[in-house]
Amino acid sequence: MTTFAIGGQSSGDFKETSGRVQLYHVVTRNSVGVLTPDAFTQANPPVVTAAANKSTTLTNITKVGVLGSSIAFTRPDVGNGYHGGPVAPGGVYNAGIRPLGVFLNDSLGNAFENTPGVASGRGPYVCGSGSTLGFTLYETKHQKTGFATITYAVGDKVFASVNGLLTNVVEDGYEDNASAGTNTLIGIVKVVPDANSALLVIDLRV
Repeated sequence: MTTFAIGGQSSGDFKETSGRVQLYHVVTRNSVGVLTPDAFTQANPPVVTAAANKSTTLTNITKVGVLGSSIAFTRPDVGNGYHGGPVAPGGVYNAGIRPLGVFLNDSLGNAFENTPGVASGRGPYVCGSGSTLGFTLYETKHQKTGFATITYAVGDKVFASVNGLLTNVVEDGYEDNASAGTNTLIGIVKVVPDANSALLVIDLRV
C-alpha cells in the first residue's frame, strides 16, 4: 500500500484534478483577462530550449501552448489585459512580465473533452495565498547556471523559472537572477516528490 505525505481536509475530494495540477485547496480561480496568441503555440520549454537543460517532468510532452501547472504571466508586450507564458522580448526577461498564478489547464485542452480556452480565449489560473496545489511539472535542472540537478526540500521558497515552471534556484528566476527578494514568491514547498508520489506540493503565496 502506498501512502501520500499529505492528509486532512480539503476543499476538493482528493481526486480533483485538471490534468497536470492537483487542487487541494483553492482560494481563487481567476479568469479575468485574455490569453495571448502564443499561449496556444509556444514550445515547451519555451525560452531556454537546450535539450541538456530540459526538465525531466517535460519528458514525452509534445503538446504546444501553456500547460496546466505552469505559471501564468502578465503580458504587456502583447497588450492590455493579456496573460500567457514566459517570453524574453529582446532578450529581456523582466520587461513588465510578472507571475500572476498557476494555470489550471493546458490551453489546448485534452482529447475527447471540451476546449474552453480555444473557444473563449480565456485561461483560468489559480491565485491567492493559502491555496495548496500539487505540481507534476517543475524544473529538475538549473537553467541559467549549468545543467546540475535540482533537489527540493520542505520549506523551500519557489519562484517562476525562465521557462515558467517552478524552481527553487534564485539564479534561474524569470524576474531576477541575483536576488530572491526581487523574484515574485510563488509559494512554499510543503511536500517533496518521493517514491510514492511525483507531486511537488506547495502552499501558494502569489
